Amino acid sequence: MSSSRLIKIFDTTLRDGEQSPGASMNHQEKLAIAQALVDLGVDVIEAGFPIASPDDFEAVREIAINFKGPEICGLARCNDADIDRAWEALKHADRPRIHVFLATSPIHREHKLKMTCDEVVARAVKGVERAANYCSNVEFSPEDAGRTELDFLCRVVEAVIAAGANTVNIPDTVGYATPMEMGRVIKTLRDRVPNIEKAVLSVHCHNDLGLAVANSLAAIENGAGQVECTINGIGERAGNCSLEEIVMALRTRNDFYRCDTGIDSTKLVPTSRLVSETTGLLVQRNKAIVGRNAFAHEAGIHQDGMLKERTTYEIMRPEDVGLSSTDLVLGKHSGRAALNDRLRRLGFDLTGDDLNRVFEEFKKLADRKKEVLDDDLVALVQ
Repeated sequence: MSSSRLIKIFDTTLRDGEQSPGASMNHQEKLAIAQALVDLGVDVIEAGFPIASPDDFEAVREIAINFKGPEICGLARCNDADIDRAWEALKHADRPRIHVFLATSPIHREHKLKMTCDEVVARAVKGVERAANYCSNVEFSPEDAGRTELDFLCRVVEAVIAAGANTVNIPDTVGYATPMEMGRVIKTLRDRVPNIEKAVLSVHCHNDLGLAVANSLAAIENGAGQVECTINGIGERAGNCSLEEIVMALRTRNDFYRCDTGIDSTKLVPTSRLVSETTGLLVQRNKAIVGRNAFAHEAGIHQDGMLKERTTYEIMRPEDVGLSSTDLVLGKHSGRAALNDRLRRLGFDLTGDDLNRVFEEFKKLADRKKEVLDDDLVALVQ
């Protein structure tokens, strides 16, 4: 993988992820998750929105003081009070980053901001300049970039880079974009913004149409160097780009993307479980990478193939994401090969008629139960 381009992973579990209804965390819980993110190897931790509440401010401040390695980031709107408060929380960080944002789409300009295009550009530039006076590491996001006119988006991006932004993040705030559109936006910015090489292009995709990961990958294909994501894909409404999915997509399909990340993938499942337990947001069973069924097989044909050669039905090793092994689930779709394999693991070496009799009884039991457990098998054999 020596030819791989390294993509920065910007984790916003503690900021956008926490905005999931019912997922708010106190600052002790945030510190525990921050430690897990450091261990995971993320490049940037967006620790919170310091002006949002005293507890949010304190959490960002403590994370900034206590954690070395990743850049520690705080969010701020493009106004003096937000930016000052963000710096107050971040100023003791080893590698602080101020992330300022301002909406740019016509819908937001007209209905929310009630500002003209010229006023939006002026406010964005002023915000970035104020942040840059505190900190050399400034990110700017044109909120709702996915629904912003491309000509105006190019104008805003050029202006904020000239003002001192060294990361420009393109948010699909409402999850409206398609992969082809997101790729075109990134390509257009790279082709048309004259000072684009002075900044890292980033994306922040929401999952309202289930396209957050696909849109982020399309952005990477077109030159984006940073992806904003969350553990388990949690976040506003339908959530964000899922960190574990983007990491494993790039790693598993390195032959296609020629990109990788600095993430220790063996910590993905433990981190996923920590976030799920802390927020109370359960991970769906069929969730890619970290769901309970992601490495589980019940169909007899699949189980037989897996026992002969793992790669027949698995494109990743469970050990690579922090699971101990593949789970061959015994149910009504299972065949003799999987049953015999489990019986051997339990210490029973059955052949011929004995195996056939146990298999028949197993099938009858499996019709009554969703999953046949090891204790059930022992009882059948005895």
